Amino acid sequence: MKHLTVEEFAKKVGLSARSIRNYCVQGRIEGAFQKGKTWLIPENAEKPERNGKDFLDKDELANAKELIDFINNSPNAFFAIDNVKKILLGAGYKEYFEHSPEKLNVGDKVFFIRNGTSLVALNIGEDTKPSFHVIAAHTDSPCFKIKPESDSKCDVYNKINLAPYGGMIASTWFDRPLSIAGRVVVDKGEEIEQTLIDLKDVTVMIPNLCIHFNREINSGYAYNMAVDLQAFISQEKSGAPLKELIAKRLKIAKEDIVNFDLYLYNKEEGLLWGADKEYISAPRLDDLECVFAGAKAFANSDNKNAINVLYLSDNEEVGSSSRQGADSDALKVILGRVCKDLGLDYEKSVANSFLISADNAHAVHPNKPGITDSDNKAYMNKGIAIKFNAAQTYTSDALSSAVFQKICDNVNVPYQFFTNRSDLRGGGTLGNILLSHISFSSVDIGLPQLAMHSSYETAGSKDLSYAIKAFKEFYEDSIDIEGNKYRITK
Repeated sequence: MKHLTVEEFAKKVGLSARSIRNYCVQGRIEGAFQKGKTWLIPENAEKPERNGKDFLDKDELANAKELIDFINNSPNAFFAIDNVKKILLGAGYKEYFEHSPEKLNVGDKVFFIRNGTSLVALNIGEDTKPSFHVIAAHTDSPCFKIKPESDSKCDVYNKINLAPYGGMIASTWFDRPLSIAGRVVVDKGEEIEQTLIDLKDVTVMIPNLCIHFNREINSGYAYNMAVDLQAFISQEKSGAPLKELIAKRLKIAKEDIVNFDLYLYNKEEGLLWGADKEYISAPRLDDLECVFAGAKAFANSDNKNAINVLYLSDNEEVGSSSRQGADSDALKVILGRVCKDLGLDYEKSVANSFLISADNAHAVHPNKPGITDSDNKAYMNKGIAIKFNAAQTYTSDALSSAVFQKICDNVNVPYQFFTNRSDLRGGGTLGNILLSHISFSSVDIGLPQLAMHSSYETAGSKDLSYAIKAFKEFYEDSIDIEGNKYRITK
């Protein structure tokens, strides 16, 4: 069948090319598919009607609301992993432990959690070939970690001693309702026990200095993390108010608190906004949006010919160099265990495998459009961004990108290409760090967003569903490597 370009079809049906392109992205032209940046439309396709259809369809709206609930209930990496665990248990998965002797078998659906903040989940196909289909995302976001000796005082105020975690936009943490969540380790006599705690009904604040005392605040100000960005919790209380609050919440003696990993988080809940609910705004979109999309796709897909893997790592925002980060042996150990238990050759299995490194991307900014590359730029609600960098801070190359493009084309998911402007240094993600331990073929992708590393970020409502759809297709496809060729089939 002959296919027309957007411009050719627009001329044929008497609509603007922009309208036709939007209809293609919204799935309103049957048979239309994207090849690179170009949409191709069957010659016999019918003219789409201006029927006032909502910007988000029923499934897209449901996914967006589910993401907001997931983020609202995931104030930090501990809770994000706990909520993914609930998703997996609900889908019939079992939790295994790295130190336990259970042998992995064909047909198993299992997951391992390391240190409470990273996870490796496996769906071992019934006719498994030596091949891993891996989606990787990170569970942490820039925030403030509370120091072990946390209670301090200044004048009449009870303060909390904080250390910055990750490369945050510091100004976005001032004058917002913040709270505290994380892990507390408790002395139980002969045992020590860890428990999660979220003090969501408690508010702490980092106050700005008024403009009358800092006239240069709007001309550029260098924040001192040890001075300007310290929170206060109460006034004129003696002792250790925070520890006492934790003890009361856990119904234990203050002396039974051995230590904790606690973080501040933004209490503001996520929301959908825009004239047509085009946007999602929430804390921690980077990278809980990809965590949620990966977990949802993984839990709702099967592949009898491959081993599907969901890898969620911690500490990406501070370099990944921890036992639960991508620069650890976490994934390599589990995949080695799979190969040993199933009698597969590890090196050949890795050579036959493919990794999608999923971490959000930068969208064109409405007030600073020139800051992005003039040709390789991503817009919210226009599809998944495939990320490239000449300095190899992203893992994508022409071949790995082509594999992902083909997967997207097979389910009519739009995609875009993103690179930084050549005179600006970009960021990196967990993909290359992970590849220093396991040499997968790999592509780096992300969902376009604004204000990355702000305490409150914005992304496109439709792109979440594009990711879930593409990830599910990836988990259900067979990707066969024959010499220099890739064959992608159901």
